[in-house]
Amino acid sequence: MIRRTLPAVFALLFSSPLLAGQQTLFSFVRPASVVIVTTTDADLPQYNAEQTAEGEVLRRVVFNPVARPTLRLSPQSGAWDWSAGQALTLRLQSAMDWALTVDVTVQSSDGRTLTSRVDLPAGPAQTVMVPLKARSPLSQGMRAGPPMPWVHEGQRLLLASSEGEVDLGQVVSVSLSIPNPRVAQSLLIEKVGIQDDDLAFKAAYEGLIDAYGQSTRGRWPEKIINDQQLKAAERRERQQLQGWLAERGKQRLDIYGGLLAGPVFEAKGFFRTEKRDGRWFLVTPEGHPFYSLGVNAVASDGGRTYVAGRQTQFQALPGEGEPLAAFYGEGNNDDGNPSSQGRNFKQGRWFDFYAANLQRTYGEPCPEVLEGQTAEVCPAPAVDAPRWQAHALDRLLAWGFNTLGNWSDPALGQAKRVPYTLPLSIVGDYASISTGMDWWGRMPDPFDPRFAMATERAVAIAARDHRNDPWLIGYFADNELAWAAPGDDPKARYGLAYGTLRLTTDVPAKRAFLKQLRDKYRNEEGLSKAWGIDLQGWELLEDPGFEAPLPSPEHPEIERDYQHFQLVFAETYFKTIADSLQWHAPNHLLLGGRYAVSTPEAVKACAEFCDVLSFNFYTLKPEDGYDFAQLAELDKPVLVSEFQFGSRDRGPFWPGPLEVAREEDRGPAYGNFLKAALAQPMIVGAHWFQYLDQPASGRLLDGENGHLGLVAITDVPYPGFVKAVRRSNLQLMDELGRILEKPAP
Repeated sequence: MIRRTLPAVFALLFSSPLLAGQQTLFSFVRPASVVIVTTTDADLPQYNAEQTAEGEVLRRVVFNPVARPTLRLSPQSGAWDWSAGQALTLRLQSAMDWALTVDVTVQSSDGRTLTSRVDLPAGPAQTVMVPLKARSPLSQGMRAGPPMPWVHEGQRLLLASSEGEVDLGQVVSVSLSIPNPRVAQSLLIEKVGIQDDDLAFKAAYEGLIDAYGQSTRGRWPEKIINDQQLKAAERRERQQLQGWLAERGKQRLDIYGGLLAGPVFEAKGFFRTEKRDGRWFLVTPEGHPFYSLGVNAVASDGGRTYVAGRQTQFQALPGEGEPLAAFYGEGNNDDGNPSSQGRNFKQGRWFDFYAANLQRTYGEPCPEVLEGQTAEVCPAPAVDAPRWQAHALDRLLAWGFNTLGNWSDPALGQAKRVPYTLPLSIVGDYASISTGMDWWGRMPDPFDPRFAMATERAVAIAARDHRNDPWLIGYFADNELAWAAPGDDPKARYGLAYGTLRLTTDVPAKRAFLKQLRDKYRNEEGLSKAWGIDLQGWELLEDPGFEAPLPSPEHPEIERDYQHFQLVFAETYFKTIADSLQWHAPNHLLLGGRYAVSTPEAVKACAEFCDVLSFNFYTLKPEDGYDFAQLAELDKPVLVSEFQFGSRDRGPFWPGPLEVAREEDRGPAYGNFLKAALAQPMIVGAHWFQYLDQPASGRLLDGENGHLGLVAITDVPYPGFVKAVRRSNLQLMDELGRILEKPAP
């Protein structure tokens, strides 16, 4: 470690202007106060500051290629009192030709820390503002905030997020580090300061969303600036769709989208699965192979976003009595799950930008009131559901899709143009278990009789109107349940077992686990020996909060017991659903659990009781999301129930779970994913997430605001992406046809 105190004076050409309310804590260019500056695996190689191409003067810091090279500032004595401060400010510039990731850590005398990870782009210097109290875009109601840096009052500002908590009256250090640099990285720094107001944070979110629900902070080719553009775009697209639909009519497909090429399977009147010549297939009711190319959430209500309490974020919300005011509504998504925690603006009044844009595109204008006439009330607009549904189905078919994925408008399936899937959302007052993930809620306890009752009710309702519909492929068993916690450590891997043992014995799953252990070990002595613990009495195992031991090579029975319990748990869960579905909907498939996080036990049980395994893969290729060698051993068809590629250059601020650099990269990524999927003989389809971009200001459910869509919030498709998707879909079907026409070995 190099420890040094900087001298009191540096040569100064000029300094950047201060923001109103900003006080300089320390200047690396012209120190006015003595601050202890220490480095760990970092250097300040030059005594003097240097001038940048823009004329600013900053000091160079070199971070060496080790795990965590660090620059640390601390007071000469005692602690800093930042009680009146709102943000830590740092004037920084990447001295490289690329962006740098900089971790900023503030520590108080009691050891607590506040941290921020700053993505510092290449380019000129900017003022980074780190909130001194935990703050993120979720505090403004959205998953990701507007693009940074942002020019405010003539300065480039980068508003960072922060998490943690410190005693602001007793701050003892500020540290900057670059995590795991592969080569030496240089950062230019001018000064560190304290901002005593949050006006810049407020200004960053004011007027952020325009009248069409688009970001006001950027430009892109599909951006709409007036209603005439909407109508013109619709006319152009209609002509294009007519041509594409005519081409589709020439394809060799049955009415469900099954391939007429290749061998014929037995027609059984409903969708089913079959393995032939080493490859799994979905089979249409007419007996033809079907590769499911689907889109999730094809629905007209995806443009809703909360506006209550944050009206200043929106430039032009309709006033009371205006026609588009019909698209306001009320909601409450404060469900207590981790997906809603830490987020503000999650209940109250919302506005539906997508529905309003549909009205702008297709609606008739209110009659003009002539002078001397009495104004009549303009009829409240509503989305023309039949027109929207027909248009959406035209799009899917023209773009080469053949399946309505999860959460799509049920009425679309009833049109009998595109096969569809349905979700089973099992809701009830049954017991539940925390695995440490719980994003959408805790795990349902399948040993609880109330779970079986809730399942019976959910399946009966879902199957009521679809029991004999050949266009229904099947049902998904819930969505992204928390079978484990994130991470590779044992407490994550066996989160279900650990979470169950911490509960009280009035939870049926806990009783089932204890019975398993008692049947195997008989008493506390047997368990103590097998687990390497000193359990004085069996009743201690029954106590709430029991901390089970970690698996270890010395005591392999621990892991075996956890695995066995988790397998029985999953078997009970899937068997309950399968039995109910067999009774109420025997003609339709059970399409698996849409795994985001899973365990081998959960996947094995799903393979036993479900017709299809389904995974949500946010990866470049399916095999990046799971070990397909293990899946091959289960010998079951696999459906990719979600995948996605997004970017930050089309309005919504979040690129989704898997980001590509530009909009132009989404199409090639889609095509590569489909090629990789077809190369896996167990994969029978892939469903894109999702039809529509999420609102830039955050969707109702959890504030996600991703550029995920084939279609923008304005209902205008992304033409380059759509063309690439269509081309890839058609190529996949052509290639599958060639595979089918090859003679069997």
